Amino acid sequence: MIIKNRRTLATTELRDQVLQIIEAGIRRVLPLDIMRSAVSYDAARRTIKIKSDAFRLATTGRIFAIGGGKASGLMAEALESIIGAENITSGVVNCKGGNVKTQKIKAIVAAHPIPDQRGVSGVAEMLALKHRYSIGENDLVICLISGGGSSLMPHPADGVSLRDKQKITELLIGSGAEIDEINIVRKHLSKIKGGRLGVFYAPATVISLILSDVIGNDLATIASGLTFPDPSTFSKAYDVLKQYHLLSQAPGSVIDFLKRGRRGEVTETPKTLNNCYNYIIGDNELALEAMSAKAGKLGLTPYIITSQQTGDTTAVAQSRAKEVMERRYTGYDVLLIGGETTIKLPTGAGKGGRNQHYAAVSMLAMAQYPGQWIVASVGTDGSDFLPDVAGAIVDQNSLGVAQEKGIDVKSYIERYDSNTLLGSIGNSLIITGDTGTNVGDIVVYLTAEKAC
Repeated sequence: MIIKNRRTLATTELRDQVLQIIEAGIRRVLPLDIMRSAVSYDAARRTIKIKSDAFRLATTGRIFAIGGGKASGLMAEALESIIGAENITSGVVNCKGGNVKTQKIKAIVAAHPIPDQRGVSGVAEMLALKHRYSIGENDLVICLISGGGSSLMPHPADGVSLRDKQKITELLIGSGAEIDEINIVRKHLSKIKGGRLGVFYAPATVISLILSDVIGNDLATIASGLTFPDPSTFSKAYDVLKQYHLLSQAPGSVIDFLKRGRRGEVTETPKTLNNCYNYIIGDNELALEAMSAKAGKLGLTPYIITSQQTGDTTAVAQSRAKEVMERRYTGYDVLLIGGETTIKLPTGAGKGGRNQHYAAVSMLAMAQYPGQWIVASVGTDGSDFLPDVAGAIVDQNSLGVAQEKGIDVKSYIERYDSNTLLGSIGNSLIITGDTGTNVGDIVVYLTAEKAC
């Protein structure tokens, strides 16, 4: 059971169905199955195949594994089971969770969403592989990348301290900036992001296997494009800070470094990479398709609205509720959505995350729906900003419980304190623990005209 408190949350048949649908989506994007469907290895011919592309190793060629992201630990475990640990010379990955069982690939647990020294040390170990083993053009470096890689693989540019990277990351996350904008800044404050990791391992061939948590699967944005050419510039990175009014709050070293880059005093990120091959092996759509199939098996009629939902969390939740209230999706009783909305936190904000906030806003926005309804919003990685909460589920009874307890729901929403609100209501917070994967957020709406 992926949702650890499912029995507690499943107070009605409809709620249980929603939780089953969520579990089906997360289960479909767990690294082992995805890796096995994407990667194969022929030891006799010394050939590794990624989807339809085969890479043949030279007689002296060796295989190394590196990478980072919330799923990279389990991806490493899966890679060893597919290729055989004996066929991998060495490797290092930075991941978020523990309990990774590998033989040749070292899994280092680091921090997310704010980078820490463990992440810096892990990257240093990855880079040290090249010199230690004299990695050359006959060798193959497999890079295991998933969402969260930007935070889990910190390697600050010269003159920018880890503390300064932590500060600018905090500011960007709370600013309302989109993930691609945040990562443009990260790329230009790093020695390995924006394609620089791929450059570092040249002339070796680098194959990146990627679990995407980014809308549209933009390879330049996922984990800040470690092995993909970067179309952005230092000027654009500076403009992002300016657009979100962060120039006066950002550490001086960050501003100085970006200005030096704008003047051409620092080498730009690479615009071409001839030794790198990038493959998306899993994303939000896979999860939604599995959720749709599960809903059908439960006798429900599902409809996937989109896998690319973005925008302000409050506005999007209100807009989706309005669509449901207006019967825009007549004929369907389960609506499925994937993506990642954005919250701009006010000063003094309470505890929560975008999925908890989405559910809390939906509780008010759906209040006048004439029938049974459920809304659940969950981060597939199991962490909705807070490490111990994946998201939340609410229904037509949640508001009534809050009112009976004298809880002013609107005031909690306005101060972005959704975790406290939903915890007080009870039977709302979804707990999965670290799932070992990450393809963004999934949202389920279930409606019924008759009581269950």
